[in-house]
Amino acid sequence: MSSRDEHQLTTTSHAILCLLAIQPWSMYALAKQMRRDLHYVWPRAESNIYGEPKRLLERGLARAETQSVGRRPRTIYSITPKGRQALKRWLRTESAPSRYESETLLKILYGNYGTKDDLLANLGRFAAEAETAKQAELTFAQEYFRGEHELPEPFHLSTLFLRLMLEQAEARLRWAKWAADQVEVWPDAVTGDLEATLNILRSTLQTAEQEDR
Repeated sequence: MSSRDEHQLTTTSHAILCLLAIQPWSMYALAKQMRRDLHYVWPRAESNIYGEPKRLLERGLARAETQSVGRRPRTIYSITPKGRQALKRWLRTESAPSRYESETLLKILYGNYGTKDDLLANLGRFAAEAETAKQAELTFAQEYFRGEHELPEPFHLSTLFLRLMLEQAEARLRWAKWAADQVEVWPDAVTGDLEATLNILRSTLQTAEQEDR
């Protein structure tokens, strides 16, 4: 495969190669596993996921085999040696900057155009999202610890990843509670509390300076 062809692969293509490196999958199972394991780090619509195996097949990075399940045929995808080499090359390349996406946070950032109740409701939604993420990661962690996880995934790397996801979820929960406490005493969402805001900014800068020492 030429360098040009390899650059045409998307990050989602490589994510699917990672899953195929674990074991062969049907398209349905691939999409389900993407939702289950990669939702919080690489969320993608199923319509985008379903087009990727064809891209991998065209480049010789994956192979397809038709199996019979009852009366219905099922296509199973697996990685090729060429696909494993492409995966190794991708792991050595420089990544795009990490990014965070949250519609709820966007509504909080511009909450001054709504009401105080709207702002508090969105903070509550943000906390609920974080709690959901925390419980999902705790479930994964318990499955790994009890040896009940179905896939032969890299246990040592999955554990590092789980720790990060849990700490991020807990940090979001703490922040949402703290932010809601601040907003509760504001007269409204438009003006907030200038003196309290300056104190928060001052404390934030002091903490950052202390950590840099």
